Amino acid sequence: MFPIRDHNPSGNRPYVTWALIAINVIVFALYVPILNNDAALSTLWNNWAMIPAEVTAGMDYHTAVTSMFLHGGFMHIAGNMLFLYIFGDNVEDAMGHMPFLGFYLLSGLGADVFHIMSNPNSPIPTVGASGAIAGVMGAYLLLYPKAKVDVLFIFIIFFKIFKWPAWVVLAGWMAMQMFGGLSTSATGGGVAYWAHIGGFIVGAALAVPLWLRLGGQAFWSKSHYHPPHPETFVERSTTIPIVRRRKR
Repeated sequence: MFPIRDHNPSGNRPYVTWALIAINVIVFALYVPILNNDAALSTLWNNWAMIPAEVTAGMDYHTAVTSMFLHGGFMHIAGNMLFLYIFGDNVEDAMGHMPFLGFYLLSGLGADVFHIMSNPNSPIPTVGASGAIAGVMGAYLLLYPKAKVDVLFIFIIFFKIFKWPAWVVLAGWMAMQMFGGLSTSATGGGVAYWAHIGGFIVGAALAVPLWLRLGGQAFWSKSHYHPPHPETFVERSTTIPIVRRRKR
C-alpha cells in the first residue's frame, strides 16, 4: 500500500524538487555497475555512507549529507523519488525554492541525529534520502492535512486505488514507522525507522513558522483543512477514436 499521486496542484514549477530527483538518480546511476561487487560497494559505503559509530567518534561528518544521495538498490531509490515527487512540489511551492532546499537538507540532518541517537555505536552504513523526504511529508501534513492522495493497495492479485486525505496516508505511514522503530532493533533489519521518525518530526517543526505566517489555525479554517486552491487531477486523454455501433 503506497501513494502514487496527489490532487494538490502547485502554482510554480518545482525546480528544486526536480533537481533533487535528478541528482539522486544520476548519483545512483554512477555506481549501478558495482551493485553486485561487494568489495567495491563496501568501499563506497565506507567513504560516503553515514556510519553512526564513526560520527559519534568525531569522524566523517560529511557523510551526514552525502548519505542522503545514496541508495541501496532500484526499489529503494524508486520509492524515495516517488514520495519526493508527490509531496515535494507543494511544500516547495509554499516555501520558495531556496528555503525549500535548506529545509530539505536540515530535515535530512535531523533524521541523521535521531538515527545516531537510536544506536550511537552502530557500525552499519546508513544510506538514503528517506529521512529528508520524511521531513517533506511532515511539512505536507501540517500544511495540507486534507489534500486528497491516491493510494495503490495491492493484496496478492487484488489491485485497487483509494483516494484518502493526506492526514490518513501520512499519519498511517508515521504509525508504521513508530511500530517498526519500537518493535525492532535500531537498524530494523535494514530500515532506519528512527531516521524516518526524526525526519518527519523535524520537517513538521521546521514548517510551523510558515504555517503561522500563513495564518495558522485560520489558514486551516479558511479552506476547511484542504489546500487553499482547487484540488485537481487531469486524466490523460486518449487518441483512440470511439466507434459507435450503427443501428440497423
